[in-house]
Amino acid sequence: MSDRSLQALGLAEAPRDHPLLYPGAWPSDSGLLDGDRLLPLDRLVYDDRVPVLAVGSNACPGQLRCKMDAFGVASPLPMVKTRVTGLEVGVSAHVSRMGYVSASPFHAPGHARELFLTWLDDEQLEVIDASEGVPLPDGHYGRAWLPASEVRIELADGTTLPGAFAYVNRHGVLRDGAGAPRTHPGQRPLLTELLVGSARLRELFGVTPEEFCARARADAELCERGTSLFAREKLVTVSGLEGYLRAERP
Repeated sequence: MSDRSLQALGLAEAPRDHPLLYPGAWPSDSGLLDGDRLLPLDRLVYDDRVPVLAVGSNACPGQLRCKMDAFGVASPLPMVKTRVTGLEVGVSAHVSRMGYVSASPFHAPGHARELFLTWLDDEQLEVIDASEGVPLPDGHYGRAWLPASEVRIELADGTTLPGAFAYVNRHGVLRDGAGAPRTHPGQRPLLTELLVGSARLRELFGVTPEEFCARARADAELCERGTSLFAREKLVTVSGLEGYLRAERP
């Protein structure tokens, strides 16, 4: 039998430990995250679990394992590769205390791309919600139900889902030069572009991605100042998903 360990598959490193690797390595195909292994799946739909789309490091098995280990949760976690139409991966309008600027989805009608769908049990959902700040009134993310009428989620066998949850940033997302949401290019190119474009950001976080990560990880107050700076410098726009944060799942 082939070695299915995360280490052997190149999926073990967590962006929480190596922020410039954000969003971390994603699997090449669907799998069951079971401890430090990614095993084959026997099905794609889990009606007894909650479907949550992963747009950033929640699609990285090493990051998921790190989050679960922190809370002593050891149950297997299905990760299903899907084709999603109506979403794109943008840049969250906040600086994370993990040392990176993370991802957040934005509405992109007609746009199709591959994303992972995580099927979470109650314990796992509580862990991921906590890691995204969902229970906190000032948390960065809310968990929004995205219906199939707006976001189409198609599995490898052709099954389409009635919807799924996704974590939507409450601050909005960063915009590009034309004012539209910008896509997340990966941490190093993103931080390079942001630092080149803002003298004030360089004053706060240094001139290189390495300096940015080191300073952000060491100082929660500095992260808050960076988040405020994004808004003050008018780098922020809406994701188009804000309405779903206020809506109740049907």
